[in-house]
Amino acid sequence: MKRRTVLVATSLALVASVAGVVAWKAAPTKRNSAPRASIPEDASLLQTAHYRVHSTATPAQTREIAAAAESLHAAYLSLFAGHVAPSTTPLILVLYRDADEFARNNRSRPWAEAYYLRPACYAYYGSGNANPYHWMLHEAVHQLNTEVAGWRLPAWANEGIAGYLGASWLEEGVLTPGRSDPDTYPIWWLSRMKLTGSLDADVAAVRFIPLRELVEGRGPGIDQHVNLYYLHYWSLSHFLFHHEDGTYADAYKQLLALGAATPDFERLIGPIEEIEKAWYAYLLGAIAKMQAYEAEHGIVR
Repeated sequence: MKRRTVLVATSLALVASVAGVVAWKAAPTKRNSAPRASIPEDASLLQTAHYRVHSTATPAQTREIAAAAESLHAAYLSLFAGHVAPSTTPLILVLYRDADEFARNNRSRPWAEAYYLRPACYAYYGSGNANPYHWMLHEAVHQLNTEVAGWRLPAWANEGIAGYLGASWLEEGVLTPGRSDPDTYPIWWLSRMKLTGSLDADVAAVRFIPLRELVEGRGPGIDQHVNLYYLHYWSLSHFLFHHEDGTYADAYKQLLALGAATPDFERLIGPIEEIEKAWYAYLLGAIAKMQAYEAEHGIVR
């Protein structure tokens, strides 16, 4: 199945709520503001420790997605221990049997592969893909950020954590944060970034988005540069978690708990212009590693 080149949702749809149903009565008018999930009529239900999975995929595929989501849940709570308490109510996932069925029911952008629309994550099972669950995992991180952590984050942080965890390696039921799976978005586009080693030249050519513009929600239009943005989101979070053996990791977690505003970024992490240089060099290294991996395995993208 051909991979599409854009991610599941934009920052406009990540934490949006479904509009409440208005129930008209004689008097007074009553509004029910509780969001509802859109669940296919023929969906089966699989309930796990932390999820209710409504699925039109096969039972085996549904169990695979549910197990991946539970692994993510455990990794998320471990990563943010001390900052996030375990969920107390089941989280909702809606899994479609394939991309066509998902597309027919899509309530996000037309190009979406999956999305989170509170209170549910929507995705399809990627049959034939080496990693058939990463779309759902990405959206499940947004769900955890919103419904479990209770965070309201700017796009760079919200998407950054989702990209970081959603693209992490899942092996023998254990998700390892930061060990990136090359068969996930946006990792598979790393080798196409074509950075030159000159930060200024790459900014001028819209190959690199300045850090201040990224964290303040400015910069080139995301609709024209979707992959570029998501590579920046992913790489910045990976950098903040792992640069120099995690020198910024604790501060980054504190920053997320505070809402990831720019003044807190500079207070907890450091001056943006200095951090930008280190992050740019880190991204160059990630690109080189991905190119070496693809060359070793004969992968052409």
